[in-house]
Amino acid sequence: MKIAVIGKGGREHALVETLANSPCKPEIYSFPGSDAILRIAQPIDAHDLESLISWMKGNSIDLCVAGEESYLVTGEGLANLCSEAGIPCWGPVKESAQLEASKEFSKEFLIRHGIPTAKAQIASDYDEAKAKIGGTYPTVLKFDGLAAGKGVAVCPDETSADEFLKEIFIDKRFGPGRLLIEECLVGPEISIFGAIVDDRYMILCPARDYKRLGDGDIGPNTGGMGAVASRQLADPALLETIERTIVAPTVAGLRKDGLPYRGFLYFGLMLTQDGPKIIEYNCRFGDPECEAVMPLLRGDLASFCLAGAKGEFKPELISFDEGWSVCCILASKGYPATSHSGDLISGLSDVTEARIYHCGTKLDADGNYLTNGGRVLAIVAQGATLDEARKRAHTETSKITFDGAQRRTDIAYRCFE
Repeated sequence: MKIAVIGKGGREHALVETLANSPCKPEIYSFPGSDAILRIAQPIDAHDLESLISWMKGNSIDLCVAGEESYLVTGEGLANLCSEAGIPCWGPVKESAQLEASKEFSKEFLIRHGIPTAKAQIASDYDEAKAKIGGTYPTVLKFDGLAAGKGVAVCPDETSADEFLKEIFIDKRFGPGRLLIEECLVGPEISIFGAIVDDRYMILCPARDYKRLGDGDIGPNTGGMGAVASRQLADPALLETIERTIVAPTVAGLRKDGLPYRGFLYFGLMLTQDGPKIIEYNCRFGDPECEAVMPLLRGDLASFCLAGAKGEFKPELISFDEGWSVCCILASKGYPATSHSGDLISGLSDVTEARIYHCGTKLDADGNYLTNGGRVLAIVAQGATLDEARKRAHTETSKITFDGAQRRTDIAYRCFE
């Protein structure tokens, strides 16, 4: 089996490693990949979607796995082009990927199908947004399009809201787009992942991520500074409620709306006093949750994804360890406002009891890894208990250093103590 994994970050590194370790022993290829990924996978000679599809056809690729969300909605859409070329793709077509690409589309879908979510209004410019906020704080502001996990702001007051509105409508940080103004839901968050094949699905291992830059959930939102994953994160009664009120209605809604779906679907949830409510969908695995979940996966992920991409639902091919997994992110100097590249990373070889997934690194001429992006590394450790996993993860993370490194020391502690 030949598999092409599309993406270049820590999530894709985790997927590539897990797919490569499948019992069916597939050949793994990657585009655009990274220096770390290409130590496991073979490079794909392509520069855009068109040349990527041509390369996959010419090299008899059996399965395309979509990692990064942008490829699903760029141009005609990765899965759409794969379908035209006769290449099975584990990832939804562009029309269905609008669940992530457009917050407005997603909110309308949720309301139309009666799925619990926050109330929201739409604004097209700065003045309209100010008027619709109407002095009600805290409020949640969401840029309508893709923003690499940085297009959402929880604003406790007028000052913070004004700063974000300026980024959206005046500085146009994420390009043109409208804004959702949502009520602020309160409660612990949980990430639920589904593997969907048309009208069938299975719920994978739950996770919880930490979006704020600093300890105690302070500082700006990021793409994620760490995550904890375990089947024990949600008790059976909670999972049954989530499946009945959110997951099953979502799958039914996709079918009713004529939106084909084969791939991972992320449900970002808030556990409110009124029950679970959905904050957002992601039409791929979460990052850094993927890095935390993949080490717990058992079975044959490659065969599972290939079968699913062909419309065959085979949940018996994969399962999850009952223990805990903790992921700590090391970010570069200036992140998330900016990122820094070229800083020498030390201590990688000292990590002996955790996996290292490369989010943003590159090799220099001497074979040393340097920083090359905002989030640099994900250090992931497992344990039979939460305490064992988190102590191991933080101990191993502390062995790695580079100039300006940023990390949180409360990953898997906050929300559990």
